Amino acid sequence: MAIGIGRREFIGAVGGAAVAWPLAARAQQPALPVIGFLNGTSPQGYDRFLLAFRQGLGETGFTEDRNVAIEYRWAGGDYERLPAMAADLVRRGVNVIAATSTPANVVAAAATKDIPIVFTTSSDPVELGLVRSLSHPGGNATGAVTLNVEVGPKRLELLHDIIPMTNIIGVLINSSRPGAAEQSLKLEKAGQTLGLQIRILNASTERDVDAAVTGLAELPAKALLVTTDAFFFSRRSRLIDLVARHAIPTIFDRREFVEAGGLMSYGGSVTDVYRLAGNYTGQILKGGRPVEMPVQQSTKIELVINLKTAKALGLTVSPSVLATADEVIE
Repeated sequence: MAIGIGRREFIGAVGGAAVAWPLAARAQQPALPVIGFLNGTSPQGYDRFLLAFRQGLGETGFTEDRNVAIEYRWAGGDYERLPAMAADLVRRGVNVIAATSTPANVVAAAATKDIPIVFTTSSDPVELGLVRSLSHPGGNATGAVTLNVEVGPKRLELLHDIIPMTNIIGVLINSSRPGAAEQSLKLEKAGQTLGLQIRILNASTERDVDAAVTGLAELPAKALLVTTDAFFFSRRSRLIDLVARHAIPTIFDRREFVEAGGLMSYGGSVTDVYRLAGNYTGQILKGGRPVEMPVQQSTKIELVINLKTAKALGLTVSPSVLATADEVIE
């Protein structure tokens, strides 16, 4: 015997199915791939770099929160927090780790040999043990390198050109940063070639930075070179205030220091290296394997000079130096 169904019941059944079907379909949609973003500093001032990273992702068809998710982990300049952060990303099973500072590179590499890692660094990734060679990484890590550490000796030369009467140059370096000892040696050798006295000033806390700059200020004919480090970048406002208060001519590694009032910077383009890293991260999400992806080297170098700061320090920047600058802030 057939069982009839009324028109109202039929419409209700169909309507209920129409509502339930999209809900079921959404529930069956695959979860977004996840990027674990690990950095040794804080997000303040990183807008430009994050935009470049997302631009690189976009070049491969990925947009944050549309078809990829990003889990951010910032150590705030306290590198001892990085291992726990890296372990958390590994535990969550992210698809790829973007380790975007040298301390984060080393920690991420120690945390996993299975999850792909894309790094940004200004150090030699072979010396850091991240890859076997630039052309054949040989493991689960690859990335992009900027020339910030490599051009350290050139920074000394530029600083000496602007302040030729200076014979003592302090080098502010974070001794807890991987590769710090080798970086110090290279700068000391470069200083000897230029006939300069190099004072290595180790600083890994804000108190260390204050003491180093204050101590340097007591010396005659001095200047300062601030080496590449995520901790120094996160404390750039404090650094700028200190060297201005003590009237110490200072050269930095990236333009953000000069935009904040520093005298000058010379180094590789950090935005370019973040874009390259974003592109590689996207390629890996699409099936690329780090072992087959050579480390990329950004060749963009920028010299930025703040003439307002030079004037405040009583310095005259020669036309020959100004002519080589990529940007002059007046």
